[in-house]
Amino acid sequence: MNRSQKAALASVGIGVLVFALKLAAWYVTGSVALFSDALESTINVVAAATAYVALRVANLPADANHPYGHHKAEYFSAVFEGVLVVVAALAIAREAYHGFIDPTPIDAPALGLAINAVATVINAAWGYVLVKWGRNWRSPALIADGRHVLTDVWTSAGVIVGVVVVAMTGMARLDPAIAALVAVNVLWSGWQMVREASGGLMDAAPAESVVEDLKKVISQNAHGAIEAHDVRIRHAGKVTFVEFHLIVDGEMTVWASHEICDRIEAALRQRLGGDGFISIHVEPENKAKHEGIVVL
Repeated sequence: MNRSQKAALASVGIGVLVFALKLAAWYVTGSVALFSDALESTINVVAAATAYVALRVANLPADANHPYGHHKAEYFSAVFEGVLVVVAALAIAREAYHGFIDPTPIDAPALGLAINAVATVINAAWGYVLVKWGRNWRSPALIADGRHVLTDVWTSAGVIVGVVVVAMTGMARLDPAIAALVAVNVLWSGWQMVREASGGLMDAAPAESVVEDLKKVISQNAHGAIEAHDVRIRHAGKVTFVEFHLIVDGEMTVWASHEICDRIEAALRQRLGGDGFISIHVEPENKAKHEGIVVL
């Protein structure tokens, strides 16, 4: 079990703890807003479990049916989590509707808010850690899980403020109204997760800054060649795929051109932290397009 899988498994346990605390907060208060917050936390548990399974699949070695590996499994996890978030938003909206039709007063708000606050602090710390680890380890599944947890934090903070207002004013219908706002926020979060993960599944290009940085690495290490063009870069989980055509002198030996390719590949792998799949197609100078990367 690698570090990403351990983090996802730990996320399941923390999700169960947070859900139990939020459920207790709803039980002592009867607040629809606190119930909606607890309902969203169930998605954290399912999402973390899904991320764990996806990370195990993504870590499988390449085989005959998957010669490029299983790295994209993490994106499926992120898409699935986004769909679950949307389902949670609809469930919360349903509870908010019934609460607005038949509002009920809140009991023991101080105790319920204190319990919910403890759960929120735990979520904030864990969500920050997950996103940090996900970025450092280039794990879309962990990043998606962390962002969802942090969204839950903002939701909980809004719910706590709202319940305080309800307790101070006695406006019972404000409680389900807050739950409805929670549903909208959760729905937006789910949509963003699905959109970002879909980009990975569709081989969307990475950020322009990443592309330019890798092109610079190629340019600085391709001395002896003429140019590099048709550069294509994409991410698949933690692995970055870099493909391009390298133009060399037509009289250059295979050995010499291969040495240039080895030098470029080594530099790219170093920049990518070893998680790179580099494919270089060598061509003679009559195939030059006089565009792309100029060799420094």
